[in-house]
Amino acid sequence: MTLDIISHDLLEPTRHGFFGRKGGASSGIFAGLNCGAGSSDQKDIVAINRARVADAMGVERTNLVTVHQTHSADAIVVDGPLDAPVEADGIVTRTPGIAIAILTADCQPVLFHDPEAGVIGAAHAGWKGAVSGILDATLDAMESIGATRANIRALIGPTISQRAYEVGPEFFDNFIADDADNTRFFAQGNGDRMLFDLPSYGLHRLRSAGVGEAQWTGHCTYSDADRFYSFRRTCHAGEADYGRLISAIRL
Repeated sequence: MTLDIISHDLLEPTRHGFFGRKGGASSGIFAGLNCGAGSSDQKDIVAINRARVADAMGVERTNLVTVHQTHSADAIVVDGPLDAPVEADGIVTRTPGIAIAILTADCQPVLFHDPEAGVIGAAHAGWKGAVSGILDATLDAMESIGATRANIRALIGPTISQRAYEVGPEFFDNFIADDADNTRFFAQGNGDRMLFDLPSYGLHRLRSAGVGEAQWTGHCTYSDADRFYSFRRTCHAGEADYGRLISAIRL
């Protein structure tokens, strides 16, 4: 089956893609292109899925570089395959032939490109990482190898949308304590529940950080079970685990 790859002219001429779940070798609750080595899926099957992504990106399989994500504000610079797992949530490079990639299942996958400097980045930005500053940290890392913020283009891929992201009063209070203007990213839900607009918050953080252009592809992971994995949808369904989507970019 052909892989489902979402791309956007904002990031041209890089080879990049937000990969959906179609076209993978996993079965059962992971059915599709599960690229999460941290899931309980069969390791050999996950390796097959990752190999298909590497092939689609036109790189050696060892040159599909990912990190051990921890919802942190840590970003690293790479110039080749990693010898051992590294904890981070942002990756940047200026080395051709290296595809940097991050995994998500409702959190924001963000891909970056400075076409003038030839620098790319990828970030895993859930609410915790976004508040903590992972987007800013990724931009800092890009600047450290020659990028200029005003030239950077940033694209948020499939993520959970506001209509599906119900949160409680403590979540709301924490965001308002960080910045009172964050009220604009919430809508009233049922009772004391609120609906949080994660991609709008991500766009706000990117634009406030000074990127040249930032957009969201408009895809909701929760609402399209055939196309995307979703941690929250899995929780609501009472399933034991969930697949991870992969998003990658290379020069």
